[in-house]
Amino acid sequence: MSNPNDRNQAVIASFRATGGKVEGAMALILLTTTGAKSGKPFTTPLAYTQDGDRVIVVASKGGAPTNPDWYHNLVANPLVTVEQGTESYQARATIAVGAERDRLYDKIATELPFFAEYQRKTTRQIPVVILERVHP
Repeated sequence: MSNPNDRNQAVIASFRATGGKVEGAMALILLTTTGAKSGKPFTTPLAYTQDGDRVIVVASKGGAPTNPDWYHNLVANPLVTVEQGTESYQARATIAVGAERDRLYDKIATELPFFAEYQRKTTRQIPVVILERVHP
């Protein structure tokens, strides 16, 4: 499976079949965003860390020079769905800035060192996204 979309679809299927325990993968969530242009839902598996009750993800795109599509989607439509283990819930996405962004990026890069490498590979500052549960 060399196509990234095919790989993502396989990870999503495995995640849902196993209650979030994808064999050989680090801790993952599934993030469903609403397309900025299409209005369609898009689901992406992402590595994450926790900061208290908040879920933290980074828009690294492997250190590419541009942000990933899911990032543009949540900037346009910050209400997202998070699947974490067997739980699914709505969350509001905000972009971390300044010292908080740096602290959170350092936290996830310490836990998952490949994120530090991604930042070194690109000239853009990789965005850090905070996902906070929306309580009904």
